[in-house]
Amino acid sequence: MSKLVVIKIVHTSIWIFFNVVIFYLLYAVLTNNIGVFVWLGIAAVLVEGLVLLIFKAKCPLTIVARKYSDSTKENFDIYLPNWLAKYNKLIYTSIFCVVLLILVFRISGLWK
Repeated sequence: MSKLVVIKIVHTSIWIFFNVVIFYLLYAVLTNNIGVFVWLGIAAVLVEGLVLLIFKAKCPLTIVARKYSDSTKENFDIYLPNWLAKYNKLIYTSIFCVVLLILVFRISGLWK
């Protein structure tokens, strides 16, 4: 198995994990099931965001994968459709912002 394939598998696995976290957060705030897992999920997503900030909006795995590919496609380092790899940060940041907005409304009592 090539190094790029290993990176793509790991990167895709991490992407799936964060999808589960973000959609769990969305489910939890919509159903008002705000507990410890919501706060842990938010912390995980914020840590991921911090890592992306530190690496100038690039996943560290993308930087490593670049050593093994000259592809100009957005999905050269992950098993996603090219369009999703391209808009991944925008889509999931938007969903996360909706989660945070609903959470604020839930906590403040404005949305019961």
